[in-house]
Amino acid sequence: MPGVHATLSASGADRWINCPPSARLEQEFPETDSQYASEGTLAHRLCELLLRKHFTAMKPSTYKKELSDIQADPQYSQAMMEHCTNYLNFVIECRNEIRNPIIAIEQRVDFSGYVPEGFGTCDCVIIGDGIMRIIDFKYGAGVPVSAENNPQLKLYAVGAYLGFSMIYDIDTIINTIFQPRIDSISASEISADELVLWADEIRPIAELAFEGEGEFKAGNHCRFCRAKAICRARAEENLAAARYDFQKPELLEDSEIGEILCIADRLKGWIADITEHALIQAREIGRAHV
Repeated sequence: MPGVHATLSASGADRWINCPPSARLEQEFPETDSQYASEGTLAHRLCELLLRKHFTAMKPSTYKKELSDIQADPQYSQAMMEHCTNYLNFVIECRNEIRNPIIAIEQRVDFSGYVPEGFGTCDCVIIGDGIMRIIDFKYGAGVPVSAENNPQLKLYAVGAYLGFSMIYDIDTIINTIFQPRIDSISASEISADELVLWADEIRPIAELAFEGEGEFKAGNHCRFCRAKAICRARAEENLAAARYDFQKPELLEDSEIGEILCIADRLKGWIADITEHALIQAREIGRAHV
């Protein structure tokens, strides 16, 4: 279940690895809870319940009560149950591929040895036959999220490896993202040695981020940053992109058209973020004068 987020959270790792000072800058802005986020939280609750019912000794009365609580939420739907049941079936399949496996549900992991005060929660961890599989459930219906070189899953894997390798032999880690609403399953394999090497490489970046130091850098990682609307680094990059250098010949080539469309798409998102921020500020000023 979701808990208090670390300053350098695993879910925000793509952002603070690429833009270290953003981790502290974000703390100046309030967290917002969108409909999509609350829907995803509810789906995660249902997934956890289904896994606990299947893999642990849960009393039928306990399951019935917790399920009733979830179903009472307006965002619950039969479609959500189907997607979460598909997740359960996928976990069962993964578990059956390993002899005498152990399975951990909503496993809290600690990777603070590499990331200051770093911790997180794995949706599911399966260990056996020298393999540790990290399974992350995502309820988003946008673009598929890839497990390939995914820093969030890598940090989960680091924490799980540190916790479980003292008891079990782990040579290989398989990071997996299960995204049922768009029929996407992405998996990436890494050796334990490669994982630890990667953790060593990001340690100095994490230390910079924790201190709020380093260089601001805009990019795709800005998407979920709470400071994205008024971040100067992002503004400078987008304003520079807006001054596209049209060179001769007089007619644009196909490659230039494609590049301009990409720039335009990025600028549309940036302008929408600034507009939303300005409207929120205007409403707050209006309420203050009432």
